[in-house]
Amino acid sequence: MFKNQPKGLIPAALANMGERFGFYTMMAILTLFLMSKFDMTGDEAGRLYSIFYGAIYILALVGGLIADATKRYKGTIITGLVIMTLGYVFLTVPALITTQYVALAALLVIAFGNGLFKGNLQAVVGQLYDNEKYKNLRDSGFQIFYMFINIGGMFAPFAAISVRNWFVRSQGFAYHQDLPQLCHQFNKGSMSEEVMSGRFTELATQVSGGTAPTDLSVFANSYLESFNTGFHYAFSVAIVAMLISLVIFLIFKNSLPNPALKAKPVEGDNTTMSKEEIKQDAKEIKQRIMALMAVFGIVIFFWFSFHQNGLTLTMFAKDYTLLKIGNIQLSAEIFQSINPFIVVFLTPLIMWFFGHLAKKGKEPSTPKKIAIGMGIATFAFIIMALGSIGLPKLNEVTAMGGMPDAMRITPLLLFATYFILTVAELFISPLGLSFVSKVAPTHLQGLMQGAWLGATAIGNFSLFLGAIMYESISISLTWTVFVTVCAISMIVMFSMVSWLERVAK
Repeated sequence: MFKNQPKGLIPAALANMGERFGFYTMMAILTLFLMSKFDMTGDEAGRLYSIFYGAIYILALVGGLIADATKRYKGTIITGLVIMTLGYVFLTVPALITTQYVALAALLVIAFGNGLFKGNLQAVVGQLYDNEKYKNLRDSGFQIFYMFINIGGMFAPFAAISVRNWFVRSQGFAYHQDLPQLCHQFNKGSMSEEVMSGRFTELATQVSGGTAPTDLSVFANSYLESFNTGFHYAFSVAIVAMLISLVIFLIFKNSLPNPALKAKPVEGDNTTMSKEEIKQDAKEIKQRIMALMAVFGIVIFFWFSFHQNGLTLTMFAKDYTLLKIGNIQLSAEIFQSINPFIVVFLTPLIMWFFGHLAKKGKEPSTPKKIAIGMGIATFAFIIMALGSIGLPKLNEVTAMGGMPDAMRITPLLLFATYFILTVAELFISPLGLSFVSKVAPTHLQGLMQGAWLGATAIGNFSLFLGAIMYESISISLTWTVFVTVCAISMIVMFSMVSWLERVAK
């Protein structure tokens, strides 16, 4: 799998793996942290989540512009790593994050650092394959790069919840996903007497080692403080991961290409255009940009659907899913480790499959793979819609103080959905990065990688719509909306395949 790949690929992938470990540590717990810390509804947390997740990717456009203008890709990447680390430091200190607006400010610091880092590292990896020696290995190289990203993401949720649950236990309590919301209801005086004397008292006794609290008010405040402080300390895992990523990049940065050296002026020409840029006439550049914009338009809807994993799918895990397998207690955040786990183990298989087809001359083009990926995503949400038929609306669940275990859905539903969505992701995300690096005009590599992330940003800014539907309409109908969005995108993508294939040649 690694045979004949350029030597800079693995160091770049390792640096990205460390950064992604930190990022997914945070994303695994962010929605539930916001709801628990600030007593936010899913809709309110979803809006904050959407702003942050969208800002991460829209700021990649800024990072791309900075790197393209200065040709200091590596310096921009290093600056991004440092700024992200500072943002995580802010989140780790409970005394600093006193309001949701302060939390958003810390998240936007991380988003800016990520914007400087993410797209530019992808652009540098793409430049490794501008060498004719590695030209035909571009798709497989980006699949390897993407696999390493997900090795970081695979363990991040476990690290986050381990730290959070460790601190909760150190305060004499046990984890239960329903209690933060119930504690807030009790403190506001909005809890019914039936729930107070029933489910709330029962759960309070359960997490207190079997001894019923003598004062439910003291219990509610103590549990919230330990739960939320545990969340804060969980963010410290991201700081360690960022520092490791920074060290790796600094040690191996000389093995990566330097665009500033590649973009020397042609003799006799006072402009800063490189030889490669001069070969691309204006018409070809226009066609390339139009093709990229068309693909960006499609992936907006994929990310709008896929990134529900940290929002409505996580809320579904908390509200409707039985968080037990036998005697093993699960956390709602743990399902987010399924996606990177499957990416890591399926990537070699998919690479082999595509390689086998390539030898027979039957490998689908990159645009066709993206269209197939949208179809697979459609199927994933069909599974969720069917599995959610008959579930009560969220307001009914809230009124009963949370669903009892006997009414909850098997965790296998989420396992199956995440598995199928991950297969879709492998057909879209790494190959989309490869397509951008292949089609983008030479002098716009950083900007076009940033635009790919900008398209992701638009999808992410729309994530809160999922939370609104989740809290307003039936759960099954919510997933049906995503079925429709993905199916339409698949049809449109297939209609453009021939044109995109011509432009990519």
